[in-house]
Amino acid sequence: MKNHFSRRQFIAKGSAATAGLFFIGKSSSFGRNKISPSEKLNIGVIGVEHRAAEDLKGVASQNIVALCDINDTYLEGAAKKYPGAKTYSDFRKLLEQKDIDAVVIGTPDHTHAVATVAALRSGRHVYCEKPLTHTISEARIVAETTKKYKRVTQMGNQIHASNNYRRVVELIQSGAIGEVREVHVWVDAVYGNIGKPVPGPVPANVHYDLWLGPIEPHPYCPKYLPVTWRNYWAFGGGTMTDFCCHHMDLSHWALDLRAPLTVEAQGPALDAIEVPTWMIVEFNYPARGSKPPVKLVWYQGGKRPPFPECSRESWNDNGTLFIGENGKKLQSSYGNHRLLPEAGFAGFTPPQPFIPNSIGHHEEWILACKTGGPTTSNFDYAGALTEAGLLGNVAFRVGKKIEWDSKKLRAKNCPEADQYIQHQYRKGWKI
Repeated sequence: MKNHFSRRQFIAKGSAATAGLFFIGKSSSFGRNKISPSEKLNIGVIGVEHRAAEDLKGVASQNIVALCDINDTYLEGAAKKYPGAKTYSDFRKLLEQKDIDAVVIGTPDHTHAVATVAALRSGRHVYCEKPLTHTISEARIVAETTKKYKRVTQMGNQIHASNNYRRVVELIQSGAIGEVREVHVWVDAVYGNIGKPVPGPVPANVHYDLWLGPIEPHPYCPKYLPVTWRNYWAFGGGTMTDFCCHHMDLSHWALDLRAPLTVEAQGPALDAIEVPTWMIVEFNYPARGSKPPVKLVWYQGGKRPPFPECSRESWNDNGTLFIGENGKKLQSSYGNHRLLPEAGFAGFTPPQPFIPNSIGHHEEWILACKTGGPTTSNFDYAGALTEAGLLGNVAFRVGKKIEWDSKKLRAKNCPEADQYIQHQYRKGWKI
């Protein structure tokens, strides 16, 4: 990015990247110095259609003062709903608007990082859709920038706010199934194999160069926009990056996981352009204090764990199976969970809830922006979660078991992995 804005901050309190830490912010030429919980935030929204439209609805209780989209038709539609908002096709111009307190980012993966970092550096709080970034190096930069500028952040893995996930975390952390050394996570969704991109004319209502953002130029293809970009490595990461921040979130949260030590993947033959239709990825995490090492196995594209409890006949299309001690297991989906074997838990009394129910994923972020309170999927937590998922794709693309050095952000045994770990931007763009 050419424009780096003032790092001075505009709300009296801001939260650290890690929930529970609080800092006193400084005044800024952007936004307002103080705001009470009863007042409304001034929010700028980058991306207004599809998933981004849901994020816009999620913050509609506040003052929507700026809207940005590279599709003029989408932007015009959103502007009719929020006539008081200024409109932009370039998010960099939106960030120059001085009355914005916080920014919501709902763009495709490849522009998450540049928009997020620019917003953080301008002094704004940020809500960004999952996955947090397109590459591992970007995820680390976003987390470090958040820590430096002490902004309130939240990644858009909305299921993190569900009561079901909180009850599962409580069961695991209270020892309902004993120590957990193995977890299996599966998602039936299939991306890839939709055909190589065929160039075509750019629609008059689309600012395609701005949609590309930092990515090296690719001829326009209608398969990219508006929603199928995730099938191509250039812009997304297929099933893994679409769903890891939802489903691996439960394991990361319940077991306090961050960076794996090794990652190994299998799948169909590698395609340089399209993502794989299926993968099985094994992540091995180290011990955390008194907690034992954990093996997490991820399945996508119709592959499932080799347990009868995970068959299509007995459980949902997506889920997590925690393997505990003495044959005890816990199985969960988005909305429900069960302890297994069910006969072994007859009369079981779950622990008293110790994780408060969420007021809502967007609402949690909004309140924290005003009060300096914590969020539960802040960019420190979300950055590590995103890095882990992205490593699964890296392991698949290099075709090797990766020995991961999280501190140095490199695969110790596989220097060729660096091309997939580090971001590569075209001239005129930087993070």
